[in-house]
Amino acid sequence: MSLAALAARIESRTPAHRDRAVDGLRALALLAVPAGHWLLGGFTRSGDGALHNASPLSTFAGLAPVSWVLQMLGVFFLVGGYVSALSYRRRAGSARVWLGGRLARLGRPVLGVTAAWAVLAPVAYLLGVPGDTLRTGATLVVQPLWFVGVYLVVTALTPVCVRLAERLGGWAAAPLLGAVATVDFLRYGPYADSVPSWLSLLNILPGWLFAYQLGASWAVGRIGRRGARFLLLGGAVLFAVLLLVLHYPASMVGVPGEARTNSHPPSLLVVALAAAQSGAAVLLRERIGRLLRRPALWAPVVIVNLSAMTILCWHQTALLAAAVPASLVGSGAVPGLTTAPDSLGWIVARVLWLPVCAGLLVLIARRTRRFEAPWHRGTRTAKARNAVVGVLAAGFAVFALGLA
Repeated sequence: MSLAALAARIESRTPAHRDRAVDGLRALALLAVPAGHWLLGGFTRSGDGALHNASPLSTFAGLAPVSWVLQMLGVFFLVGGYVSALSYRRRAGSARVWLGGRLARLGRPVLGVTAAWAVLAPVAYLLGVPGDTLRTGATLVVQPLWFVGVYLVVTALTPVCVRLAERLGGWAAAPLLGAVATVDFLRYGPYADSVPSWLSLLNILPGWLFAYQLGASWAVGRIGRRGARFLLLGGAVLFAVLLLVLHYPASMVGVPGEARTNSHPPSLLVVALAAAQSGAAVLLRERIGRLLRRPALWAPVVIVNLSAMTILCWHQTALLAAAVPASLVGSGAVPGLTTAPDSLGWIVARVLWLPVCAGLLVLIARRTRRFEAPWHRGTRTAKARNAVVGVLAAGFAVFALGLA
């Protein structure tokens, strides 16, 4: 089938009431995840041929603004809150049944990728891949999966978010911003030396729930253009103050060797960016919707959304599918792939590798997207298979987290 025919077929099957703008925003936020990891993550190769994680941000601090553009999790949580709130309000069954279905859809692909890696890792080791390379690969595979865990929690809070949105509108997210600001003051302010390190973990839930709550308020009609302008301008001003006056780290992702990070757990700078992104998304909704009336633009949005969890779970595997074989061939020094990310040449070479990574992800997704579909249940064979998948996934998690 030609691309034009595929686009026409997708267009003909799209319901008239489909909110194309929201789907477009979600697709954009999804694609920013692999783009960010592929651009801002690199490797160094040790004398024994093993790959180790590295970052170009350690050398090129001026690349930090790129992370502002690629850090679109605020948009993803905004859209997630919007879609989940609408789905929850339209549910036919109980809240428990609705929540069980949502959580299963998120959990299946995670179990699939971790179980698959539990098989791939020992096979790769027997084929000569160094153990340290496998450790590096396991870390990269698990890295984006923390997001799924957080998203599961905020999804479970959807009933609460909807009730708060109906009563308070966009202001329901204000206490979450206040909670993050309070923790940041304690861990970075005058009392920082007496504050335990684990306190920063308190920012995980409110930091990511902030945009999700905004999405729920948007879904119930409590955030309009006026509120969106307030979010955009307020978020931008707060972002500038935190960066220029309070000297928050400029990068939105962690930089090796830096004591402070904005994303793990999220700092107030992440929340400020999410507020600005959310305001911009609401303001641009109609324009994006009109743009996506074009079948050629709408078709890729549909395809990306249908493979959302596959992209999230397998994009690091695509990068490793290029880097690991390259590290084992010849000298193993492949510019932009296995060489240290410390030169402009590396940046140029890595950009050239992006289409290769994208192509590998497409090939991988064709085989692994089946993990997003409902699994067979009830028969003895299905129960046994599901149990094996669970055991394999648990085993890989122990390995990836360094517990074994």
